[in-house]
Amino acid sequence: MKVFIQSTVIYWISTSLVFSAIVEAESKQQVSTVSYTHVLNWSLGLIVVLALFFFCVWLMKKMGALPVNNKDSMKVIGGLSLGMREKLVLVQVGGKQLVLGVTPGKIDKLLVLEGEEKLFQQREANDKEGDFSHKLKQIMSGSNDE
Repeated sequence: MKVFIQSTVIYWISTSLVFSAIVEAESKQQVSTVSYTHVLNWSLGLIVVLALFFFCVWLMKKMGALPVNNKDSMKVIGGLSLGMREKLVLVQVGGKQLVLGVTPGKIDKLLVLEGEEKLFQQREANDKEGDFSHKLKQIMSGSNDE
């Protein structure tokens, strides 16, 4: 019992000494304020880092490391719903047209059309001018025929 009391007293004294040392150390620290020079330095650093980031992205695009979206390479020409989840989709990839069967589980290539077999060939000539702009021009000119 005597050992327990001695160890408790020693623990209590050492804890109080450590606590008082921490309180004194914290009270002696100087409080620094944030000035406009600090904010200016942080802002300039942020601008430099962002400029470096955008330069790297630009460089990667120029070197071909990042793909650039090219609308002419692939486009969906039309689609037909066969049920709640099944569709037939006509996709143009380069000079070929693909008829695809689309289900929730997979996509099947059903038919490949090339040359004279391609569907909607007259639409390709007018494809540079979108449907919306074509209809708007028709309405503005007064002729509303298709």
